[in-house]
Amino acid sequence: MVRAVSSIIGVPKESLPSEQRVGATPESVKKLAQRGLVVHVQQGAGQAAGYSDQSYVEAGATIVDSVWNYDTIYKVRPPTLDEVASLKEGAFVVSLMQPERNGGLLDALKAKKATALALERIPRVTRAQKMDVLSSQANLAGYRAVVEAAAHLQGFMGQQVTAAGSTPPAKVLIIGAGVAGLAAVGAARALGAQVRAFDTRAAAREQVESLGAQFLEVKVQESGEGTGGYAKVMSPEFIAAEMALFKAQAKEVDVIITTALVPGTKAPTLVPRDVVEALKPGSVIVDMAAEQGGNCELTRPGEVVVHNGVKILGFVDLASRMAATSSRFFAMNLVHLTGELGTGDTLSIPLENDVVRPALLLHQGEVLPPLPAKEPSPAPVVAHVPPPDAKPAQTNVNAPNRNAWGSTVGGLVLIGALFGLGRFAPSDFLQHSTVFVLACFIGWQVVWSVTPALHTPLMSVTNAISGIIIVGGLLQVGDGVDLPSVLGVLAVFFATINIAGGFLVTERMLKMFQRGDSAPSSSGGHR
Repeated sequence: MVRAVSSIIGVPKESLPSEQRVGATPESVKKLAQRGLVVHVQQGAGQAAGYSDQSYVEAGATIVDSVWNYDTIYKVRPPTLDEVASLKEGAFVVSLMQPERNGGLLDALKAKKATALALERIPRVTRAQKMDVLSSQANLAGYRAVVEAAAHLQGFMGQQVTAAGSTPPAKVLIIGAGVAGLAAVGAARALGAQVRAFDTRAAAREQVESLGAQFLEVKVQESGEGTGGYAKVMSPEFIAAEMALFKAQAKEVDVIITTALVPGTKAPTLVPRDVVEALKPGSVIVDMAAEQGGNCELTRPGEVVVHNGVKILGFVDLASRMAATSSRFFAMNLVHLTGELGTGDTLSIPLENDVVRPALLLHQGEVLPPLPAKEPSPAPVVAHVPPPDAKPAQTNVNAPNRNAWGSTVGGLVLIGALFGLGRFAPSDFLQHSTVFVLACFIGWQVVWSVTPALHTPLMSVTNAISGIIIVGGLLQVGDGVDLPSVLGVLAVFFATINIAGGFLVTERMLKMFQRGDSAPSSSGGHR
């Protein structure tokens, strides 16, 4: 079932004072216009993100005083109750909704018979990644969290050696290694900090270590994999082990960044008062879960709290502090989502779409049941149907198998050839032939058993062949100066150049991928 809606998209100015993002940018307006859709932008909607009204006009949008009388609304934050009151009845609203945090929003939208698509409910499937606003915004928020920590930390993030003295790199603990946590790991490492990260999901270890950070773990064996890519609520035993780990780490680290979220509930408390008090004065905590209650016991959303000299940053607008980039990412997510809303110059709501349907909070004021689970289709049975004029195959059970007969004849010919070769060929020829066959077999096994490791597969194979050439060349070098000895020396010389060059190229390739400074570090949500 598909319901068509207006092709005019209204983009309002966000009413939350701290929100600087906007639901459309001049770039996204151009892409929507290429499809034939019309975009009307409220006056000043993109000003805080650095997008002037004139830039929207040049991209093909129309600037208006209000957009709430349109059938389709694209915005960032959940609509307020006042905005819903101004909404046209039966309108289609696309934004973050978060009804669990916004009391009365669902009832207000129902009263307007609105269709509400909650962007935070876009399913985490491969083809929906380009529409996942939570991931795109969490990536920016994780980066910004490190920037804010560095701004409030009373020291350098990276190691510094100066004439006035030296300082070691800051030690950063990141709790939660989802999208935001991994972005924070990368940003902190880029600034030169020693980074440690913890996550209840074992799959996060490889990602954390690939970024050069140490992955921490507790001794309690329990999986933290939840639904939708989030972590789940852990057992009391696991939580107790977590608290002990965090308290021990707090005595060593300078910065703690928390990103742990469980959808639909208050953020778990992972940094209680005693962990805060274990930190050194001048340390910083960035609580990225502040908007959902906070991971730190002392967090106050939107404020900076100082406790025993420790700063606790409860910012709820980290992505908005990078408004130009975050708006661009957000708007492009909406452009990709628009591709799921039908084709041509008219938007539609495909109720059977497995990306759109799970995100529909309401449809014409009603809550929709989930899509029925798809039954796996049986494998097709392909039957061979002979053509009408085909004659039935004649089978002679007494006829010999031609393949078997051919194999037998081939085997007899090979045996005869080997017998003749052994009977009449010179002994030197037989000796060299045997060595050649064995060398081919052993050489194949040696070359293709080399693990690529730090090399590319091609480089590892060429180095293995060069090593065999060196061994063979050394065996040819004799006491006198004859042709085999000269050729053997040349073979050793050129093969050695090839191997040395391979390692030099590998070293240069590795330096291209090195992150941060060379200070030693031990190795070991948000979505």
